[in-house]
Amino acid sequence: MQATPRRLHQLIARRLANILEDTCGSAFAVATDVDLRLRDVPLLNRRPDVVVYDSALPDDEVLRPQHCHLVVEVMSPGSITADQTDKPAEYASAGIEHFWRIENEADDAPKLAVFRYRLDPTTGVYASAGMSAGMMTVTDPFAMTVDLGDLVV
Repeated sequence: MQATPRRLHQLIARRLANILEDTCGSAFAVATDVDLRLRDVPLLNRRPDVVVYDSALPDDEVLRPQHCHLVVEVMSPGSITADQTDKPAEYASAGIEHFWRIENEADDAPKLAVFRYRLDPTTGVYASAGMSAGMMTVTDPFAMTVDLGDLVV
């Protein structure tokens, strides 16, 4: 069993989810800490820190990769291998187009960096779509500008 994320981890995920919810429009829904069914046999569920998916998905339907537009993981000291290697490979294999990983670059004062990836349809693996620290401005999958410092204050 994995340890419960620290409060800062949860704060970053919640604040990013709130910003995404305000940004991405009514066709999309944003959730934190929900099961994402990557595979039925053998069963494989993941719980991304933030997921943006089709808002038309009924509440009682299982969330699957084809419903997802973006998954985000907030990296913690105990989840480095999972967040840098395992989860991106699983999300790419499942066909999720966008993956973001948020890292805290300093232990004493939060300084966040967001590593963005987009699925390469030819290779089926994620290719870098850029890295941001301080301010993040993106146009894909949603147009938005975020002061990453706002995620921790």
